[in-house]
Amino acid sequence: MSPRAAPPRFGPLQLALAAAGTAAAALDLCMDGWVAAEYARRGQPGWAALSLSLLAAASAAAQACSWLWLRSDPPALRPAVPVALLAALHLLQLGFFFRCLHALKVGWKVCWAKAEEEDEQRHMAFLSHDISMLRLFETFLENTPQLTLLLYIILRTNKAELSQGLGIGTAFLCVSWSLLDYHQSLRSFLQDKYELSLGSSIIYFLWNLFLICPRILVVALFALLWPYGVALHFPLVWLAMFLWVSLQGTDFMESSGPEQLYRAMVAVILYFSWFNVAQGRTLYRSIIYHSFILVDSTLLTLAWLWGWAPSEEYSYLLPVVSAALPCYLLGLGLRVTYYKWLHPNMQVQQEGSYDEVDASGGSGGLEFRSFLEPDLVNRRMQWLAQTQFPLSQPAQQHFVNGAAAVESAV
Repeated sequence: MSPRAAPPRFGPLQLALAAAGTAAAALDLCMDGWVAAEYARRGQPGWAALSLSLLAAASAAAQACSWLWLRSDPPALRPAVPVALLAALHLLQLGFFFRCLHALKVGWKVCWAKAEEEDEQRHMAFLSHDISMLRLFETFLENTPQLTLLLYIILRTNKAELSQGLGIGTAFLCVSWSLLDYHQSLRSFLQDKYELSLGSSIIYFLWNLFLICPRILVVALFALLWPYGVALHFPLVWLAMFLWVSLQGTDFMESSGPEQLYRAMVAVILYFSWFNVAQGRTLYRSIIYHSFILVDSTLLTLAWLWGWAPSEEYSYLLPVVSAALPCYLLGLGLRVTYYKWLHPNMQVQQEGSYDEVDASGGSGGLEFRSFLEPDLVNRRMQWLAQTQFPLSQPAQQHFVNGAAAVESAV
């Protein structure tokens, strides 16, 4: 059997990026608090309460996921602190930041304490994968609704405060960056030659940004005329997405109860952005999803145009709305460009090249990293990596058989 593939090396650059990500999450939290405080100061307690409610709901869902993962992780990979303290931190909504600080501590040890052991690198990779996923959950459960609310309030009052402008900027950056960080984290399960280049990262960042911006805009415009209509629209679309995710048979969490929580959070993501949850080719699912979102967004826009009374005060809205469709189509074009030329090849050119579990030696196929220590593999992200980067049927069967053989040997 060929030597197992080592995880990607965690170095000073990765440590700096992890520290920047932690600082960005803290800054975003402070910005949300500042915006809510400004609403309260200006005598708008309803908007302040709604803003804080969105923040609390997103944080509670992310903390619940973090706690469930900690409970199911191997004891050797849990932080060396009492379980009661971990539970208290999660109840206080500090579990995610504790994870980030713990990962920075391990990362510092890996980078500067000469901890070159492969297990240390795998431990750091395990922690980074979970942080990436939690950041994605919290971003979409909190930042995208906050963005919609901020944009709605700005349109309603026809003016933007400094706190609102900064909040919109940081939120848009966090949303697109969390998607890119998540995608790069999944890529670490592939051989190094498939990792994202700078150009690929820019295209991936932009197509997500261009697809999310029009969606948030049309929802905010619809809410401008029918604020209670959004209270009906969101649950209906969310329910449709939840049923769609459920029909695809996800297997992300350890048991059926937490799996429903995962599906519910994914349904929120799908309200704003594409998120793949099932193995196999995504072309037809992607076409169905984007067609649904395009039709839904068009109907929201038409409803707004039908009820909108043109006025000099809001004369800028029509050009903005007119740019939404080209922006969305540009995002789709960049997505097609990415998956046609910058995404790993989904087919194996030489099916007979898979002689080992890690498929080493195949020049044309998609190669997953093979780990002989299952307890050091983040199975949650490994499962998602297989949904994002599907193997050909023979290679996929070989990968599954190899994983089963490893399981039976433990």
